[in-house]
Amino acid sequence: MSNTEDSPRVLHQEAFQRLEGSVNALLDRVHGLGGRVREAETRRAEAQELVKRFTGDLDEADRLLTRVRELEEENADLRARLGQGRVTVERLLARVRFLEEGR
Repeated sequence: MSNTEDSPRVLHQEAFQRLEGSVNALLDRVHGLGGRVREAETRRAEAQELVKRFTGDLDEADRLLTRVRELEEENADLRARLGQGRVTVERLLARVRFLEEGR
C-alpha cells in the first residue's frame, strides 16, 4: 500500500494551502501599496501647492515638480548602477584573492 502522505489528495491540499498563503500575502502587499500610493498622491498635491505659493504659477509648479521627479528617477538609476558596480568589483576582488592564494 502507498503512503497516505503521498496521496494525490494530500498533495493537492498542500499545494492549495501554499497557493492560498501566497494569495493572502499578495493581497496584504496590494493593500499596503494602495496606502503608499494614496500617501504619495497626498504628498504630491501638498508639494504642488507649496511650489505654486512660491512661484505664483501653477504651470511653473508643475514643471518644477516634474523636474524633481525626473531627478529622483535619475538618482534611483544611479544608485542601482553603483550597487551593480560594487557587486562587479567584489567579484573581481574575489577572483584576485583566489589567484593570489593559488601562488
